[in-house]
Amino acid sequence: MEKTAVLDLLRQEFPREVKEAFSDLGDEIIIIEKESLLPIVKFLRGEPHRYDLLLDLTCVDYLGQEPRFEMVYHLYSLTKKRRLRIKTRLSEKELCIASLTELWKNANWLEREIYDLFGVHFESHPDLRRIFMYDGFEGYPLRKDYPLRKRQPRLRMRE
Repeated sequence: MEKTAVLDLLRQEFPREVKEAFSDLGDEIIIIEKESLLPIVKFLRGEPHRYDLLLDLTCVDYLGQEPRFEMVYHLYSLTKKRRLRIKTRLSEKELCIASLTELWKNANWLEREIYDLFGVHFESHPDLRRIFMYDGFEGYPLRKDYPLRKRQPRLRMRE
């Protein structure tokens, strides 16, 4: 299957959900509605596309824009040796999206990291809790409005 064929197929299968689909510097990129994330990745994971590896996922904070946050998913097909980037925007007021832990085990840690550092909630995540910061930590340190010199509550040392 040719590189742009998967983009055309996604436009055909999900005409309302795929807002944009294009190639940039050799990477295929789709911009979707957040509600369609799970159906689209399930479709991509199956035959004949076989995007069987979740390389990474991250969050970008566009402070001052609405929707403010953008989730970025990087998928890879081992058999086709192709990458696909999926982007979707999240409003600060509705900062939640479907979890991909049922499809990829590594999504567990990646989603926990984004929850911890940006405050994004992942629906149906089996163990959504902080992974880097301690339980009493206030706020989300990778948000652009997080105060640079914010003081955090002190923790008592265990004896």
